[in-house]
Amino acid sequence: MEQVAFRQMKDGTREEYLFLEGLEAQFNEGLVDRLLDALRQLEHSLSGYQVTRLEHSLQSAARAEADGADEDMIVAALLHDLGDDLAPYNHSQLAASIIRPYVRGEVTWVVHHHGLFQTYYFAHHFGMDPHARDRYRDHPCYQACVDFCERYDQASFDPDYPTPPLEHFEPMLRRVFSRTPFDPAVIGTEFPLEL
Repeated sequence: MEQVAFRQMKDGTREEYLFLEGLEAQFNEGLVDRLLDALRQLEHSLSGYQVTRLEHSLQSAARAEADGADEDMIVAALLHDLGDDLAPYNHSQLAASIIRPYVRGEVTWVVHHHGLFQTYYFAHHFGMDPHARDRYRDHPCYQACVDFCERYDQASFDPDYPTPPLEHFEPMLRRVFSRTPFDPAVIGTEFPLEL
């Protein structure tokens, strides 16, 4: 079979769905390569900063690694702004959706909310509330998100920071994304993500 015969999903046969499942599994083997390509594209993304979006991502991950963060958090720091090109107003949620099947729930929550928490540093310049993140003050992941933004994200626009190349983080990406998606032993507690 080269392609399915159905034109509506409800008309598909078991054989066709097994065929598609095999193709999907094969395609998913290239996920890390596609993520690496997407990260490389950040080199040509939003300008105006002293570093490129790729350098910012690499620097965020390097700071997480230097801070002793685990691989889940290092990979999250690397991918946290991956959605900037396609979802500039909800890039945090897009990045969180990408990592969610492979990392613990706390990390997903942090990435999902980092965009809001990051406004702490600049919202006052636009007449917005820099303390909007405080609506989550009682959430068990609140401090982890505050720390992520303070230590890794907001600090990573420094062209003089010693930043390793993307290849340095590739083995971590491969390990994290080789996990069984949505493995309860990895994900643990999943926290509601709604804003």
